Amino acid sequence: MIFIGIHSLLVVGLNLLMGYAGQISLGHAAFFGLGAYTSGILTATYELSPWPAMVMAVVLTVAVALMVGVPALKLSGYYLAMATLGFGIIVYICFKELVWLTGGPSGLVGIPKLSIGTVVLDEPRTYYFLVWGITLGAIALSLNIVDSRVGRALRAIHDSEPAARASGIYTARLKIWVFVVSAIYASVAGSLYAHFITFISPSSFDFMFSIKLVTMVVVGGMASIWGAVFGAATLTVLPEVLAVFHDFDIVIFGLILMVVMIFMPQGLTRGALDLWEKYRLQRDVAGGSISGG
Repeated sequence: MIFIGIHSLLVVGLNLLMGYAGQISLGHAAFFGLGAYTSGILTATYELSPWPAMVMAVVLTVAVALMVGVPALKLSGYYLAMATLGFGIIVYICFKELVWLTGGPSGLVGIPKLSIGTVVLDEPRTYYFLVWGITLGAIALSLNIVDSRVGRALRAIHDSEPAARASGIYTARLKIWVFVVSAIYASVAGSLYAHFITFISPSSFDFMFSIKLVTMVVVGGMASIWGAVFGAATLTVLPEVLAVFHDFDIVIFGLILMVVMIFMPQGLTRGALDLWEKYRLQRDVAGGSISGG
């Protein structure tokens, strides 16, 4: 449940960027890793307190997101996807090759647990409440964003950026803003991840993890905050369930994704709601026919 909470925090932020603003990112594992490594290095190597380290991780992530987002978000579609993919690969290589700083492929060890006052959060139960408290706060903030004027502007950009620009929306500024917000979510999730497992390695932040995050957004449902949570939960638990099939787990996982994409292209959440509406409509029609007869 802790990993579901961390992944939910990540995917809710990514859904703001992809589902609402329509901007594809294949490099969000990099922001997740920046949060984890910055917090981990500052605490394990330089013995800084974890909470200030998390704040500094967010500051660094915001700076990097601005440096990447300002030029990259002038692109769109596949070009933007490739730009963010390249960024993610560069950051992954840095994690792997800067052995003196990150520990390289062997990873970074000795990351301390988070604490509140004198209470160390070394029990999974207490950490569960912390993670889900932060995640639910992020969900509440995201719901407020999508229901506000900003949310309507993001949807307008998603539908047609030229039309949104013509209607007076500062599309460039808004795209950079949502890109930075989604990066902040990823950074906080990365710090929570690092201080929970107390060990991180580059393999946790590779290209495939970025693909997994995008898949969580798509499976849960684009432009749905609760759908993002459902997608994160499903794709966090599913690999563990499919592990009993050993070498066939990837095949089964792929088949499930194909079925979802073909029959429920708007995601499991929206697809389930549509099926329920069809069932309810058929039931009402059948009930009316019986009463009329």
